Parts: sequence; structure tokens; C-alpha cells
Amino acid sequence: MLDIKFIRENPELIKEAAKKKRLSFNLQQLLDTDKARRELLQDIEKLRAQQNKETDRIAIIQDDEERKAAISAVGNMKEELSRKEAGLKTIRKEWYEQMYDVPNIPDPTVPEGKTDEDNELLRKGLEPNSFDFTPKDHIALAKAFDLLDLERGAKVSGFRGYFLKNDAVLLSFALWQFTIDMMIKKGYEPVMAPTLVREENLIGTGHFPQAREDVYKLADDDLYLAGTAEIPLMGYRGNEILKEEELPKKFIAFSPCFRREAGSHGKDTRGIYRLHEFFKVEQLILCENNHELSVALHEELTKNAEEIAETLELPYRIVTVAAGQLGRAHVKTYDIEVWIPSEKRYRESHSSSYYHDFQTRRLNIRYRDKNGHIRFCHSLNNTAIATPRILISLLENHQQKDGSIRIPHALQKYIGKAVMEPKK
Repeated sequence: MLDIKFIRENPELIKEAAKKKRLSFNLQQLLDTDKARRELLQDIEKLRAQQNKETDRIAIIQDDEERKAAISAVGNMKEELSRKEAGLKTIRKEWYEQMYDVPNIPDPTVPEGKTDEDNELLRKGLEPNSFDFTPKDHIALAKAFDLLDLERGAKVSGFRGYFLKNDAVLLSFALWQFTIDMMIKKGYEPVMAPTLVREENLIGTGHFPQAREDVYKLADDDLYLAGTAEIPLMGYRGNEILKEEELPKKFIAFSPCFRREAGSHGKDTRGIYRLHEFFKVEQLILCENNHELSVALHEELTKNAEEIAETLELPYRIVTVAAGQLGRAHVKTYDIEVWIPSEKRYRESHSSSYYHDFQTRRLNIRYRDKNGHIRFCHSLNNTAIATPRILISLLENHQQKDGSIRIPHALQKYIGKAVMEPKK
């Protein structure tokens, strides 16, 4: 959510943001609603002041007829005040709905465009391997090594259901532990975040009201299943005032994640790239209200993810996401994409974003600065590792000509071996 004063003073900037992000947004409707809301507030305040004044006057009126008239007048004021307050409740609801529709302002460095093809290459890391044999895809490898059961997964959980087995399970635990260990050394606080969240956390992070169709709801409990630890972690500090010396707050959070993938019908129907249920280790930062600091911390988060990819010996590149692919809440996003040999292309494995105070205004996360002023924090987040998706690149890039799969050195101490052998 943006500051309404900023919106009033910068209407062209808001229009340009919506245009750049390819979003439909009626700015004039919001400004009209805002004007009506403020005028009604003024009317209510005047009426309350007049009612209080008349109520005080009644206490000193001596004449019975005059007292009756004054009491009647105050009664009429109460009725009118009640009507106006009901009207204010309605218009406030409309105002909030329209405010939740306002897009955040993308950074000037965000490239124009509306598809993944318009993303801008920032840099490349490790280059793809040159195999002297025909590499297998992750499904064939999983079958040979008895790592995955999609048929029984679908039998139990429906479409996109899966069972991980044997070394795939050990690799997953190794990836989580390796990532958390690395981030703790960098000063990030480890957290296990809940998956069940209240609606206000989804509204606060900008996932609602627009993306309801992609979120699982537990109807009987009025709770939702979070698609990322960002959602509960942001709610963790909701309606709190931090001290400036506490900032930046850096978290590394593990959680199960759930997504309906409602807009992905027909996409990635084979394998484990796009799933309803998965696991993530997520980086999240709350910092001071300072653009330059947000930019620096965004680079830090991205470098952390880049270091993870490098340490896992995965070919990767980093792209700046085009404006038309940005979320409503985002200022800027980098995608880290790893190489998938069987597909001969890079695919997104990590996403790194910052939001300024767009989320913290909704969640009322503030801090007291050195001058005693209350300000909204800035927020940032980034995928540290997401499983089982990363297993695709891990298995395919490290397969060997003899049929084995080499385990990256960084994971060997967690999994207890250097090489995976296919099942006999």
C-alpha cells in the first residue's frame, strides 16, 4: 500500500506505474472516493462537535420548552450522525479496496516488457556443462535411482502429487541444512515459520486481494495455507514498533509451502518443477526506510542465493524481471535461473525482491528512528533454496557418464557420501 498523500500528489507517477506493470487500475475512482471519504469525515467531526456543544448547553437551560427543543435537536443530530457514520463505514471499505489495488512504483532500472522474454540479463555465473554423452532428464534419473514416485503421488494427492524417496529425501534434508548453516554464519536468524495464516497476513504482503485463486483455504477454520514463509514472517512483526538499532532484522525461515497453481493449467505437467506442495528456505529482511539501503540489501540477498547456486556447482544466470512480470507489490525483482540440461535452457529457481514500505504499511510494521519519529520499515525477501525443484538441476547437471550422480562437495558431509549409484 502506498501513502494516500503520495498518491494524491503524484497521480501521473501512479498511472505510469500501472501502465509499466500492465495492470488495470482506475486512479480517478480512488481519488473521487478519497475526496468523498475526507469530506464525510469533516462532516462527522463538525456534527460531533455541534452535538457535544448542544449537550453541554442542555445542562444549563432553565426554560422547559427550550430544553425540550434542544434535546430534540440533539436527538436529530444523533440520528444524522449515525447515518453518516454508517456511510463512512461503507466508503472506507470501498477506499481500502481501491487502495489495495494501487501498484507499487517500479524502480527506474526495471526493464520494460510483459513476458519472461523481456527480462534483462544481469550476469552469468557458472557455465553449463559440456557432456560427452546424452544426459538424461530428471524423471529418467529419478526412475533409475528410485528417487521419485509420481504415479502413487497422484493416487494419494491428485494432480502434481509426488513421493520423494531414498537419496532424494537425504538430498532435500542436506540442502535445507546446508543453506541454513550458511545463512546463520552470515548473521541471519533461523526461524521455522507456520504455514497456517490468517487472511490479514496475505492482504498485508500483497498476495490478496488479487491472487485468491492461487491460495488454499481451510473453510472451517478461516485460515489459509501460505505459499511462502514471507507471509507468516511479515505477520510476525505486524502492528509492532521496532527500535532503529534493532534494524536490519535478517531471517532465514524454513516452511512447507502450498500453491494451487491456478493460472498454470497445462504448464510443467511432467516432473517436479511446478507442484502444489513443496518446501522452501526463505530469506527475509526488515530495514530502515531508506531506498539506498534497500537497494544494497537487495543485492546482498541476491548474492546469497548466487553463492548457494555456485557452491552447489550449478550453472546459473541472473535476470532483472521485466515490469510486466512484476507483482503489484514489487519495486524490483531479480530471478536466479539454473540450467536444465534436458531442456537446454535456464529456469527460475530463486526470486529476489524488495518492496520499500508497501507491505509494512499494510501490516503496520514501524520503527522509532534516532529522532524519535515513527516510520514504516522497508521489506525484502529472497528464496534461499526451494525443494524439490532444485533437485532437477542438481541431478541433471551432476550425472556422470558411468551412470552415477556426483554429489556436490558442500552436501557430502550431510548426506554421508560423494556419489549416488543407480539401483540394481
